[in-house]
Amino acid sequence: MSHGGNGPYGPPPPPPYRPYVPYPPPHTPLWRRFREDEWPTLREVLRSASQLHACLWMVALCCFGPTVVGLLICYPLARSARTQARRVFPPSAHLRIHFPDVVRIQRNRAWAALAATFALMVAYASPDDWDQAIQQFALRMAISPWLLLLSAPLVITVIIRLAAPAARAGMRARLRPSLRSALWYCGAFAATPGLFVGGFYLSHQLDGVTLAPLLSIVLLLPALWMGLFVAFASPTVVRSAFQTAPVHAALPALLTGVLVWEFAAISLAMGGLPPGPTALALIAAIGGPATVSALAWWEIHRLRTSHGVRLRA
Repeated sequence: MSHGGNGPYGPPPPPPYRPYVPYPPPHTPLWRRFREDEWPTLREVLRSASQLHACLWMVALCCFGPTVVGLLICYPLARSARTQARRVFPPSAHLRIHFPDVVRIQRNRAWAALAATFALMVAYASPDDWDQAIQQFALRMAISPWLLLLSAPLVITVIIRLAAPAARAGMRARLRPSLRSALWYCGAFAATPGLFVGGFYLSHQLDGVTLAPLLSIVLLLPALWMGLFVAFASPTVVRSAFQTAPVHAALPALLTGVLVWEFAAISLAMGGLPPGPTALALIAAIGGPATVSALAWWEIHRLRTSHGVRLRA
């Protein structure tokens, strides 16, 4: 009989040493990384594309050779611009309180509105209506941040006036990140045409110089990068309302409701009612802003009932 390992057989041998090997992270498909995560590198994209059949590559290069080469050249530039845009304007950093069911219904409403608009255009639109719809979409994408920049101070002023006097100083102090975000965006937006003009001017000065086309492309790369940065930052800027949620949790929803009616008024003033019967056109023109406002009000109601967020003192 042994006590404390002092028997005739001695202590038991220690277990064999097994180094810790961490489990590899789960593999994320490339399409999901393009949608949610940081974009894969060009090497990873080419490695994935190399699995395609050689005949498909030959057809793509023969039919769309310049396009494929241009995409391969511009992809690292777009990836860098998107990474910096997500770093300066984080997609989720503005969310103080997150409701997954509200986000899911908002996404479903957006897809349903897109499908209804497309069906209405297919059924009743003429070629001129299609051109006008494309122009309105481009105009909306271009003026969204600026319209938000004009509307946000008015809504923020009203919210601060409705708050308790003791809370107003803290709300004004929390406006600094929003102002910084607005300055970043406005500076990048204003710098984009300046870089393009400067690049074209310098490229014209290179006429007759050896490798002038290559140098012209290099001169235009900063302008292209800045334009891509603005394009990738714009959806987050509009969705987060220049990161105003730290000032008041209901501000993004309120600004969304204000913006959608402003866009509806601009669309009616520029192009009139959508194509189709008058009753259907009125439903299409008013139904979109009304449903967006209803979802925004539901989000504010959830904030009030679940977290005690109130608009008035």
